[in-house]
Amino acid sequence: MNMPFGRPAAAKPIAPAEAIAKVNANQATLIDVRDINELMSSGTAKGALHIPLMMMQTKADPRHPEFHPELDVNKPVIVYCASGARSGMAAQILAANGFKEVYNLGGLMHWYQGGGEIVRAA
Repeated sequence: MNMPFGRPAAAKPIAPAEAIAKVNANQATLIDVRDINELMSSGTAKGALHIPLMMMQTKADPRHPEFHPELDVNKPVIVYCASGARSGMAAQILAANGFKEVYNLGGLMHWYQGGGEIVRAA
């Protein structure tokens, strides 16, 4: 498929139940791209890595010294934020850095409404 201006394809949407099943079976990495204040106020999806959108470019680049050690370009990645907008941007960054299978769950509430557990900082 020919992408305009060389931009990576948009992330695929994923149903919350499917995202939860993939994460619980360790078949996908879940990433919360919200900022720390959002995590403190509303919690995060159980099992999610926290990589704020503003840090995604370095943490998701396998060539960068600060590449997140729990990421693997060959393992599916599911991203979420509050509404789905920032996770869409994060998904494009991941795809541009060679991640083969990237999904945009949307917001944290999609995870919760699908039956996913929310954990809060103590």
